[in-house]
Parts: sequence; C-alpha cells; structure tokens
Amino acid sequence: MAQLGFIGLGMMGFPMAGRLVSAGVSVVAYDVVADTRKRFAAAFPGAAVADGLRSLGTCDMVITMLPNSDIVDATVHELAPALPAGALVIDMSSADPVRTRALAEALNAQGKTLIDAPVSGGVTRATAGTLAIMAGGAAADIERARPVLAHLGSSITPVGPIGAGHAMKALNNYVSAAGLIATAEALVAGQRFGIDPNVMVDVLNSSTGKNNTTENKVKQFMLSGAFNSGFSLALMAKDVGIAAELAKAVDASMQLGAHVSGMCADASEALGKGADHTEMYRYVQPR
Repeated sequence: MAQLGFIGLGMMGFPMAGRLVSAGVSVVAYDVVADTRKRFAAAFPGAAVADGLRSLGTCDMVITMLPNSDIVDATVHELAPALPAGALVIDMSSADPVRTRALAEALNAQGKTLIDAPVSGGVTRATAGTLAIMAGGAAADIERARPVLAHLGSSITPVGPIGAGHAMKALNNYVSAAGLIATAEALVAGQRFGIDPNVMVDVLNSSTGKNNTTENKVKQFMLSGAFNSGFSLALMAKDVGIAAELAKAVDASMQLGAHVSGMCADASEALGKGADHTEMYRYVQPR
C-alpha cells in the first residue's frame, strides 16, 4: 500500500485517522470542512491533508467514515474515477446495507472493490484503537484490509458478504438502543418509587439486567448530567431506523424494533440535532 486515503474527520474519524498516522501509515486525510482539515494537520503533522477528493487519486486504499449512505454514495462516486485500478474502498460508516451492495456493484464495474467495515465502541475506543469492527465482503478483500484495520480495532470479525457489516452494525445498535431505553425508563420508575438511582445501577450491574448502558453510560453520562458520550441521538435514530427497514426488507418480525425506532426518532426531534444519545434519559422523564 503506497498511501491510505481517509475521508471524514468527525467525532470518530478524527481519532481513527490519527491512530493510523501515529502507527506510521502514510495517510492522506480529507474532510469537507476546511477548519477540521486544519485542526487535523495541526494535531498530526505527519499526515498529508488534501483540499479536495481528487487529491486522493494516488491512494490504492481509501477509508470512508461518513454520516450516512447519501454522503457515502456521493463521495465514492465522485472519487472512484480518480482511483487506480484495483483500489479498495473500506466504508466504515454506518450505512444502509442494501445501498452498500449497489455501491459495490458500481465500483466493481470500474475495476475497484468495496468492503463495509463499520465499528462499535464510540470515541473512547476509537482513540484507544480498540474498536469492534464487523466486516462485510469477500474474504480476500477483508484480509487485504486487515493490517490497516488492526490499528483501529481489537476485534475484526468477518460477518458475511458485502453489506453484512452494515447490517450487523444496525442490528447491534438496535439492541443497544433498546437496552438504553429500557434502562432509562427503569431508572425513572425506580426513582419515583423512592430508590436511589445509583443503587439501582449497582444492583443492575450485579444482576441479569446488566447491559452496556448500565455499565458504561448511566453513572458516567446520565446521572452525572454530562450527556457527552460523543454519539448523537440523531445517529442512534438513524441506525435503529436502518435495522427496522432491514427487517421489513427480509420479511422478519421486529415489532419492538419498530417501536424503538419511532421512539428514537421522536426523541431526536424533541431534543434537537445536537442531543447526545444518553439524553434519552431526559426524554423519558415525566413531563
């Protein structure tokens, strides 16, 4: 690999690209926001920072870490003609798995390849390089990407053909969101009955109700009032919506998923674009 392109220096992309630079990978980074590009260049002087997508045309491998399928599709279609034959695009965004398959077909027609390798773990694990990575695509293509992905994650799990990584990420985030909502509602009910919420968390974490929210979010971000986990409620709503639509597409029952999706969307609209996903605790409070 001569150079690795990295597109998308947001909350997750910034530390992920930084990990690669720190590991000695020759990175060409790009973000649509000029101030973000300047901030990245200042933080990681060993990186090349591009001022446009076409500047990544020398890269034989490119990572995208972008907000949604609309932006992924537009970005990759603009970039693809400039990439060399045989280039590999690794989409680490949270995206629609059906659209991912269509994008892979379009790239294949140009002699280029796509795998999807979304992540779980949030900003803390992105910074530490310990993300969980779920990869979809041909086994040989995933193995080609593995040395780069190993700098970003402590687990890299091939989960199936192209699009399977994005499907798995959406389903994982649905399960996580359902646990978060159940935890928030239980805390409110317990408090109104007179139980100390800190005691509730301790009991849940020593009992069968233990989950990612009780272990890593309640005291840290919810009861503290910090609400700054680094993962937005809008993105959670998007991911759960993808999971619900996926269930429809494959004719799978997901009654709870439909309810969780609607609740996430309603909460995101009520709390505003910048709301952290842990602010679901605020949303379920009695009005």
